[in-house]
Amino acid sequence: MKVLFSAAQIAERVAELGRQISADYAGPIGQPIVLIGVLKGAAIFLADLARAISVNNTFDFVAVSSYGRERVSSGAVKLIKDLDNPIEGRHVILVEDILDTGLTLSYLRGLMLQHKPASLKIATCLDKPSHRLVPIEADYVGFKIPNEFVIGYGMDYAEVYRNVPDIRIFPSNAGQ
Repeated sequence: MKVLFSAAQIAERVAELGRQISADYAGPIGQPIVLIGVLKGAAIFLADLARAISVNNTFDFVAVSSYGRERVSSGAVKLIKDLDNPIEGRHVILVEDILDTGLTLSYLRGLMLQHKPASLKIATCLDKPSHRLVPIEADYVGFKIPNEFVIGYGMDYAEVYRNVPDIRIFPSNAGQ
C-alpha cells in the first residue's frame, strides 16, 4: 500500500496543530478544553493532539456508525455511544479522523450544539473536500487528501490496519 503520509510527517503536523490550538485558546478560558474524539478512528489522533496542546485539556468520546464493514458510507449516521460528561458552557473541539462526506460531522455538530457548549470547533486529521455531500468545514485540518480510501493511524478497513503508524492508500481492488 502506498504511503500517503509517513509517521514523521503526521507527528510534525499534529505538533503544528497543537501549537495553533494552544495559541487560539491561550489565556484564562477558565476550564480545560474538552476534546471529543469520534471512536474508533480518531482515538490515536486525539491522543497525539491532546499531548501536543499546551493548554489544559481533557477528553471524552462519542461513537457513531455510518460505514459498518463497507468502504462507502451508508449515509445514515447512528449514535452508538454518547458523551460521559456534560459540556454545557465548555470550550469543545470535536476531533475526527477524516472529514469525508460531512454527514457524520454535520450530525455530531448538531448533537453537540444541543448540549450548549461555550464554543465548538472541529479538528480533523484528514480532509477530503472533493467527496463532501453537505457543507461543513473543519477549523483545524491536518492534511487535505484526494478522493482515496485510506487506512492507518487509527483508520481502518473492516477493523483492520488501525495500528499502521502511517497513513496509506488502500488499494481499490483490496478487500473485495
